[in-house]
Amino acid sequence: MNIHTVSTQPFTDQKPGTSGLRKRVPVFQQLHYLENFVQSIFDSLEGYQGQTLVLGGDGRYYNRQSIQIILKMAAANGFGRVLVGQGGILSTPAASCVIRKNKAFGGIILSASHNPGGPEGDFGIKYNTGNGGPAPEKVTEAIYERSKTIEGYKILEAPDVDLDQIGISQLGEMTVEVIDSVSDYAELMESLFDFDRIRQLFASGQFRLCVDSMHAVTGPYAHAILEQRLGAPAGTVINGKPLEDFGNGHPDPNLVYAHELVDIMFGEDAPDFGAASDGDGDRNMILGCQFFVTPSDSLAVLAANAKLVPGYSSGLAGIARSMPTSQAADRVAAQLGIDCYETPTGWKFFGNLLDAGKATLCGEESFGTGSNHVREKDGLWAVLFWLNILAVRQQSVEEIVQEHWRTYGRNYYSRHDYEGVDSDRATTLMGNLRTATATLKGKQFGAYTVEYADDFSYTDPIDGSVSQKQGLRVGFTDGSRIVFRLSGTGTQGATLRVYLESYQPDPGKQDLDAQDALAELIAIAEELAQIRTHTGMDKPTVIT
Repeated sequence: MNIHTVSTQPFTDQKPGTSGLRKRVPVFQQLHYLENFVQSIFDSLEGYQGQTLVLGGDGRYYNRQSIQIILKMAAANGFGRVLVGQGGILSTPAASCVIRKNKAFGGIILSASHNPGGPEGDFGIKYNTGNGGPAPEKVTEAIYERSKTIEGYKILEAPDVDLDQIGISQLGEMTVEVIDSVSDYAELMESLFDFDRIRQLFASGQFRLCVDSMHAVTGPYAHAILEQRLGAPAGTVINGKPLEDFGNGHPDPNLVYAHELVDIMFGEDAPDFGAASDGDGDRNMILGCQFFVTPSDSLAVLAANAKLVPGYSSGLAGIARSMPTSQAADRVAAQLGIDCYETPTGWKFFGNLLDAGKATLCGEESFGTGSNHVREKDGLWAVLFWLNILAVRQQSVEEIVQEHWRTYGRNYYSRHDYEGVDSDRATTLMGNLRTATATLKGKQFGAYTVEYADDFSYTDPIDGSVSQKQGLRVGFTDGSRIVFRLSGTGTQGATLRVYLESYQPDPGKQDLDAQDALAELIAIAEELAQIRTHTGMDKPTVIT
């Protein structure tokens, strides 16, 4: 076994964001760049010798090459076994499932989530711990600190592993097991949902659906579960083959980038149900016939109907949502008599709550929903949850959501994204806003009076860790909110996200277009942040 220790020098830009390290592909292709970060992961861990590592990615450009490098480095560093998805494919929720089922030490997931792929596109890498969830901040900080002082990495000299053939092989003293990417995950889904009821819905002839995998990782999972196991007609899943450049598309399941699905669902003779998933399979967009369900409303509806689903029929321990997500789930939690936790953005913040049994369902406004079945958000899980509810209630998506609003009130909600903003200008905007929050309380803006203005800070109720500067909040006396954040998931410039929310309990006023209902708050956000001045943009890049 020929192990090489390769001398290297640190890169200064390997600080992981909310979902690992993401850069453009040419950055990762620099000599030693990927290897430095992988060795920094291994060096920051203890006790992994002889243990199991899970490895896979979303199939984007540079996925297969990176897996070969990581396999040889894992062997050189003393891992005992690596479970790798066939073809290098593992959706992020499936990777979490495999880590948990096999009691693995941890896992490395290769993805830049919903960001574009291809030779000039984005690539990413993140480490997940033994609970199946993203590494907490103390681990990512340790990885970053190590990356700043690294002087060398270990790698095994060996031929590449055949990733396309399921089976077991040796890489030095380490076992490599190429596994079916779908089977463990599909079994878990069947244990949670009433597959017989969903099959009956599909076989009734009264229900049609369209699921857009956006040429990303969920294609094989959606084909296997929806079409093969549940009997949906062939062609139900569109764009179902993972491609390295996602078919030259942007695998972000929102109303702008999932335009093919949106055109189908808002066209003539539209199906009853539509859904899309993102690059690595952890996000979802839910549509009814001519009807869009906001991610915040989706979380609330799932929580309110959870007892209809076998895996959640005994009730929920609690709900958790990211701070910018609307407060619709809070109202369901209050009626159920359970806690609703408000966390910073980033799925890793839900992990402690899930592990401690404090929360069962979790959600983010950024099209992420999940539960305690894994420790990642899970796009296809959300689709199956909705299908289970539809099969039991025998109502349309629109009817279910509108009935929910009549019961709990409607949280009008929208997110305005300004993408590719110059980083310095974005930082200036947030700095000016942060200074202004100290004097906003009590100020009047039209019909709105500021009740509080702050920079959200979170103290983890399980381990006491504190996360500061998680988003600027301006709350009004009627319960309305505006939140400003810079996103940590892009690779070019900065993305300013502006979240707007207004509560309407009156059923007679719940059928407005969200942008119209939020128009005054949108104007206040511009007045507070001077968005046009700082970004140079007249309108958002994406509105959801």
